[in-house]
Amino acid sequence: MPMRDDDHTGTRIKEQRRLAGLTQRAMSDRFPYSYSWLTQVECGARPASADFVAAVARALRIDVTVLTGQPYTTQMQEDRLAGLIRPIRESLDLYDLGDDPQVTTRAVAELVAAAEELCAHVRAAHLHAAASALPDVITELTVLCWRSPTTELWRALASAYRTAHDIAVKLGFYDLSSVALDRLGWAAERAADPCLAAMRQYFRGLVYFREGEYSTGLRLVRSGHSLLDQGESDRAALTVAGQLHLGGSVLAARAEKANLAADHIARAREYAERVGDASRLHWLNFNAANVALHEMSVAVETRQYDEALRQAKALRLPASMATSRRAHYFIDRARVEMELGRREPSLKSLWAARRAAPEQTRYHPGARETIRGLVHLSRQAPEPLRNMAAWIGM
Repeated sequence: MPMRDDDHTGTRIKEQRRLAGLTQRAMSDRFPYSYSWLTQVECGARPASADFVAAVARALRIDVTVLTGQPYTTQMQEDRLAGLIRPIRESLDLYDLGDDPQVTTRAVAELVAAAEELCAHVRAAHLHAAASALPDVITELTVLCWRSPTTELWRALASAYRTAHDIAVKLGFYDLSSVALDRLGWAAERAADPCLAAMRQYFRGLVYFREGEYSTGLRLVRSGHSLLDQGESDRAALTVAGQLHLGGSVLAARAEKANLAADHIARAREYAERVGDASRLHWLNFNAANVALHEMSVAVETRQYDEALRQAKALRLPASMATSRRAHYFIDRARVEMELGRREPSLKSLWAARRAAPEQTRYHPGARETIRGLVHLSRQAPEPLRNMAAWIGM
């Protein structure tokens, strides 16, 4: 196997635990997993799931990326993505510098359309295309917002900042994603758009979901709801509110608040029935199918794997489902099948994710850990699994 036994999340957990001066017994007393579970993860006999990594990071008071090894720079260099991050970072830093007479901008309508196209690229999991075009769009929109500010331009700039956040998260640059969210809040305030402000709270909630701070994440979800006018005629507000409920469902599941998770799912389903397919409204992919996907995610997060697999098999993803969301479904399904010892179906699900969204799958830490779990389950890894492990960088 083209895999280094000393280069995985478990070894990083062991290293950070030792740096903190903790034995495995002492560590197991600090977070909600057993001593046996910890020892298996550290030696590579068990994959480090996202919830496990978040719990370790919270217990040791370190960032999740210290444990996952993100960003995966070797693969980014191979995919010619590494050189695209600095221009994005620099464009985000222009927000308070005012007009730049040296910048020639496209027409307003063209830039607004370009910001929409960036969202479409991310939903289609075309990360290289989005990352390549993004800095110029942010730069030109920033200059235009200073030259002749309008609500339309501020909204477009907020959308571009949201795209920066999406790309940064998918590539593992979480510090950059936080900067992008700050800029999103800045632009949303100037656009006087409560939906954009509430969406920012949703994305911030997912930051705390990743880091294992679930109570803070749930507070952000409640804050997002408080910003919205959820009147009968406001479809946009209902859509964002529904998405906030979806975020709340997985946060509550991780926090072991089963009743709250179920309530969030029920409320999201109610909103989905009221708005119909709102998948393109703010590019949130909000519809009944996404509610069903989050209900499956709740089962995954609460480790009800048999129920999660039952739901996964019953799901029929519509053709309108965004490619990025479709790939996420296959990655979740692969994890469930791996946990249940269903090696061949799990590998098939990973290949389905790779075919749908190769860039997204390659940089998804959950996909990596599932592959590691499959390798451990296999006495002799079959060629498709060896190919997958080599492709993902193991």
